[in-house]
Amino acid sequence: MSSEQPHQDNGDLTDPAEPARPMPEEAETRPRRRKRSPLGAFIIELITIVGLAILISFLVKTFLLRAFYIPSESMQPTLEVDDRIVVNLLAPGIMDVERGDVVVFEDTRSWWGSGGSTESNPVQDALIFIGLLPDTSAHYVVKRVVGTEGDTVECCDESGRILVNGEPVDEPYLYPGNAPSDTPFEVTVPQGHVWLLGDHREASADSRAHVTEPNSGAVPVEDIIGRTAAIVWPFDRMSGGGSDRDPFENVPDPVQ
Repeated sequence: MSSEQPHQDNGDLTDPAEPARPMPEEAETRPRRRKRSPLGAFIIELITIVGLAILISFLVKTFLLRAFYIPSESMQPTLEVDDRIVVNLLAPGIMDVERGDVVVFEDTRSWWGSGGSTESNPVQDALIFIGLLPDTSAHYVVKRVVGTEGDTVECCDESGRILVNGEPVDEPYLYPGNAPSDTPFEVTVPQGHVWLLGDHREASADSRAHVTEPNSGAVPVEDIIGRTAAIVWPFDRMSGGGSDRDPFENVPDPVQ
């Protein structure tokens, strides 16, 4: 004696002899999806791209590179007034700051005054914050490192050259016609500091202007924002950041 097992389909019992009932149309059993307009898709994509660009710019400005502009003549001819520069934020820190490097530092002691700032509006401030515009704050200063901690820097030898640890330094980056220094000095750079000069010596109120003050005009390394990496504007001046370590390659280590 045999028995037939009923056909089972998704839990419903059916009689095989009955004709199959047509399934409801898919359009009747599923909610109809709203088709996104091309304009809406474009706007969403554009917002996503802009948001990512702002995020990347902010991260780059915070950890890698930062833009500044040059407000004065103190670093001519290396850096001209209104040059836009990019600064490498990994030096000091992951990278060293050495003699001959051009650096931007924060003037935490107001040695260089507060003049020279440019007016801005909230939009410009926001673009500066995320790194899409150069920082125009007046309390940032750019100079060249001529002495690091322990170095003795003095002016001058019989040829008018600055000496570092007794070694005369020929400085090819000086502004044409300027002497290395018209002011005699002799300082020993304190630990954790650097001693800085402008390339346009006759137009630069640099460490020489503060040799009688604490730390002999030296600037704390922790105040350094970074080393200049490149001039990015104007286009006809695009080049490196101006650092030049070669003149200091024969300088001996400081006496401990």
